[in-house]
Amino acid sequence: MNNELFSLNGRIAWITGASYGIGFTIAKALYSAGAKIVFNDIGQEQVDKGLASYKAEGIPALGYVCDVTDENAVNATAVKIEKEAGSVDILVNNAGIIKRIPMTDMSAAEFRQVIDVDLNAPFIVAKAVIPSMIKKGGGKIINICSMMSELGRETVSAYAAAKGGLKMLTKNIASEFGQYNIQCNGLGPGYIETPQTDPLREKQSDGSRHPFDQFIIAKTPAARWGKPHDLAGPAVFLASAASDFVNGHILYVDGGILAYIGKQP
Repeated sequence: MNNELFSLNGRIAWITGASYGIGFTIAKALYSAGAKIVFNDIGQEQVDKGLASYKAEGIPALGYVCDVTDENAVNATAVKIEKEAGSVDILVNNAGIIKRIPMTDMSAAEFRQVIDVDLNAPFIVAKAVIPSMIKKGGGKIINICSMMSELGRETVSAYAAAKGGLKMLTKNIASEFGQYNIQCNGLGPGYIETPQTDPLREKQSDGSRHPFDQFIIAKTPAARWGKPHDLAGPAVFLASAASDFVNGHILYVDGGILAYIGKQP
């Protein structure tokens, strides 16, 4: 197969909230395929830590302070990026939050905050880059949709509602702007080994698995948690010419959880 299909040479990739975690992993993957990396985070401290992490990896990333829920700030950042790096070819809407609160204990303000970051912000950032993508003759938008765009679970009503909405926003962007050679797809990570999930995988005092770890392993045909690098190939695929006729699709990288009803007791 022609490796040029997966080349991102000369492409400008903006990954939101990519100072660390999944966004950082995706940024590294896009860089390895040839893309120039720009990212943002909500505060200078986070951006500085992100820049240090990229430098340690040998990646000359550009970092910007930007609250993705602030339309004026996003528009101003898009202008800065175009001036300092070039117009965006690849947008990864990665910034997000989750509040694990039982629905009846959750305030409307808390619900709105999750919707604002996880759904309104991807709309705002996509809207900021789509005109330049049209002008350039195409572009790629990748929304981080999560398995919670398909499944419900206790305590995550706002997050699931936001990610379900993001799944449909993904399909609608594909529908509205596919004619301009813009592909908008979703990437849905399963349960991934990160520092944030380390406590859920700690061995118990008797040597057994943590109850949540047992639950995830039992629900996953791959019988393991995902590793950050499991997202690298799918991200490059959705960002590259290899996916030029893939539009409005949600690619779940979940080890098969969504395909599996679970083991019989």
